[in-house]
Amino acid sequence: MSENARSRVVTEGSQRTPNRAMLRAVGFGDDDFAKPIVGVANGFSTITPCNMGINDLAKRAEAGIKDAGGMPQLFGTITVSDGISMGTEGMKYSLVSRDVIADSIETACNGQSMDGVIAIGGCDKNMPGAMIAMARMNIPAIFVYGGTIKPGHYNGEDLTVVSAFEAVGQHSAGKIDDSTLLAIERNACPGAGSCGGMFTANTMSSAFEVMGMSLPYSSTMAAEDAEKADSTEKSAFALVNAIRNQILPSQILTRKAFENAISVIMAVGGSTNAVLHLLAIANTIGVDLTLDDFETIRQRVPVLCDLKPSGRYVTVNLHQAGGIPQVMKMLLNHRLLHGDALTISGQTVAEILADVPDEPPMNQDVIRPWSNPVYKEGHLAILKGNLASEGSVAKISGVKNPQMTGPARVFESEEECLEAILAGKINAGDVIIVRYEGPKGGPGMREMLAPTSAIIGAGLGDSVGLITDGRFSGGTYGLVVGHVAPEAYVGGTIGLVKEGDSITIDAKEKLLQVNVSEEELAQRRANWQAPEPRYKRGVLGKYAKLVSSSSLGAVTDLNLF
Repeated sequence: MSENARSRVVTEGSQRTPNRAMLRAVGFGDDDFAKPIVGVANGFSTITPCNMGINDLAKRAEAGIKDAGGMPQLFGTITVSDGISMGTEGMKYSLVSRDVIADSIETACNGQSMDGVIAIGGCDKNMPGAMIAMARMNIPAIFVYGGTIKPGHYNGEDLTVVSAFEAVGQHSAGKIDDSTLLAIERNACPGAGSCGGMFTANTMSSAFEVMGMSLPYSSTMAAEDAEKADSTEKSAFALVNAIRNQILPSQILTRKAFENAISVIMAVGGSTNAVLHLLAIANTIGVDLTLDDFETIRQRVPVLCDLKPSGRYVTVNLHQAGGIPQVMKMLLNHRLLHGDALTISGQTVAEILADVPDEPPMNQDVIRPWSNPVYKEGHLAILKGNLASEGSVAKISGVKNPQMTGPARVFESEEECLEAILAGKINAGDVIIVRYEGPKGGPGMREMLAPTSAIIGAGLGDSVGLITDGRFSGGTYGLVVGHVAPEAYVGGTIGLVKEGDSITIDAKEKLLQVNVSEEELAQRRANWQAPEPRYKRGVLGKYAKLVSSSSLGAVTDLNLF
């Protein structure tokens, strides 16, 4: 029994009697006060298809906790649909929601002295938000992913939400007509679940399975399939067992766990956002993780999975081919995974993978054999240079040549950039700069899916670069560089670039630079003035005041005192 549960076993007439009276009102009987109280952080919302099926999972978790001998207490937390807010001012709240979710889970669990928590989420920020809270509290915890969406279909092809964004670019370039654009929009998202490719939600769910904070195979299940609810109930039993055995996040979220997660993210072709979120979680739990660690691991891990956005398949196809455990087993066999890392079940990674086949099934090509990877090295490159002295993240999957030098096309916001692309004002060889979209400057570090999709749709994906101090959607691909730090708002060099400056993106040499002299940059810096903050109150104002650099994970509680 934990200290929290033990403190509730009190005699009638003590100072804890009023607390017992309140708990009786929500269903506690005499025998229940000695049981662990288990929070169920419910991310249910009809705001987004990612979360609309979660309430049923929360009820299944409640039942599982009771059957396992715990007392569940259900509470809600928020979500923001990135796909719906994309390209609007509302997107500034997306990354902010990660910290709001973390704060809300921490507040509810610690405020009510809960013994453990099962968090159930779907959309992108639900997962890192929950994990940051778990790291802060360090009580037994498990994450349940709401599940991925099944692909839409049109004209013989699988569709995802990114298909709709790319169709806008195709339409503006005259490549498809009105009826085709409407047909893609109508068929892209057929039901419940998070965006279907190896975008941010599926990347983070995969990472948490690898790290041992979710059950095996759970990260790639479809939201609408029965196995997702069954896995949720099993997760509840695993959590109650972890409470009894005091298996804590600090024992699971170790340096080895983070290295395992990065290896799998590279192998599956995951989202750039994983870099930001893993840095934030590591910072919270006290693991020394830096951008350089991602680059080190990238150079030794091949991309094994042919998944969207740059590949052919969606996450349900990966699940059918063996899921994340199959990818993990291949990495383990090649000494690229720490098999002795602990998981929430009490087993090690190696023990969980013991019965997984050494090689993927022969009748599929979603997971490639080790001898024939999609790419020989990982796809998320860390670039530095005078344009990003703290670092930046380049996604180079699907790019024919990860090196280019071209004239800067400078935009002060995402909206200005998108307008120029759709108007045909961007040419092959241009390097787009979108700035003042960083954690403080945006604030909130908006994702640039609309501009990058428009570039792809216009057929410029291999010939135009895009650099930003904002972020990219997990659905983005092409020669794109995000998370540029320091950001423009705090005086980073990206804020000094002028229209027409020569810009070099070189993923092979890990270089991002503006090709002007140091003397010229010093003169520009002397003349630069910080802009007025866009928001001075409310959640965006607080966020801009507190948030750290993206190179540290854009955390909001770094060195507060």
